[in-house]
Amino acid sequence: MNELPSELVDEAPVLVTGATGHVGGHSIARLLREGYRVRVTVRDPGQEPEVRERVRRAGVEAGERAEFVAAELTSDDNWDKAAAGARFVWHHASPFPFTPPASDDELIVPARDGALRVLAAARGAGVERVVLTSSYAAVGYSVKPDGHYDESDWTDPADDLPAYIRSKVVAERAAWDYVAEHGGLELAVVNPVGIFGPLLGTKLSASTGLVKAFLDGSTPVVPRMYFGVVDVRDVVDLHFRAMLNPAAAGGRFIGVGGPSISFFEMGRMLARHLPRFADRVPAAELDDEQVRAGARTDPALREAAALRGQIPEISNAKASELLGWRPRGVEQTIAETADSLVGLGLLPVA
Repeated sequence: MNELPSELVDEAPVLVTGATGHVGGHSIARLLREGYRVRVTVRDPGQEPEVRERVRRAGVEAGERAEFVAAELTSDDNWDKAAAGARFVWHHASPFPFTPPASDDELIVPARDGALRVLAAARGAGVERVVLTSSYAAVGYSVKPDGHYDESDWTDPADDLPAYIRSKVVAERAAWDYVAEHGGLELAVVNPVGIFGPLLGTKLSASTGLVKAFLDGSTPVVPRMYFGVVDVRDVVDLHFRAMLNPAAAGGRFIGVGGPSISFFEMGRMLARHLPRFADRVPAAELDDEQVRAGARTDPALREAAALRGQIPEISNAKASELLGWRPRGVEQTIAETADSLVGLGLLPVA
């Protein structure tokens, strides 16, 4: 935990969107632990008890230092109220369904328009800085021959990619364009890879759901695909540093905990950590040709096919050198994700 100068911890709240997500609960807990007041947006006021319980699982009692406002990405209602008096905004909220949408616009439009609503409200309220949660999806899904990726890279939304990946590119581009056009607001963007780490409740994210699927025996075969891993607590720490460091304004920061791993390698990590589940982790890996063939009929394989079996070298040098960010190692993160699933009773008894 960082020790903050007393003048940085004041009564102006930090606005956090996407509170019911994997990153949101950890974000609220971290800010409260650091002494900040937090204003939380939820789609439905009835979600407040869920958010408070998630924060409690992180070891923090929100109490009166957390307040809640109902606001949706698809509506202008209440965003001015949510941003009023805030000094900083952490914008996590973005649609991420577990099944492909009927139309790409079902994801792209609310992701883009929601980001613009948050930025407009923040600018109107005199917010100092918005930290936007984008994704590595906006960085490295247009394959480069050398396989090296940093914050200067952008995914081309015109490529044949799943709607979620395109939504992250379009939303982040729109955010940068808005700030460039209107001014009056600092923007920093965090681009995390696959976010794993301990859950604060039984609601699964795409990444934590993958770990569960590997440990419950429902995924015997995986595509050959390599990806980055980062711990949710380190993603929150990167947001925290991007909020406070003057040098972060106007910057993108990739959050990755170490070298890329494959699905199959992740299964081996889980088997080593929890040997009693070893017979349930994926036992076979589709080769690149099998992935390409399968992607013609199975939307779930489109992402793997787009990456062509490349082992990306994803740099976190900018976050490390400019912000002093030091993430946990990949195997520790995967192990602690699994431990939390066991602790929450989300896996069948082995």
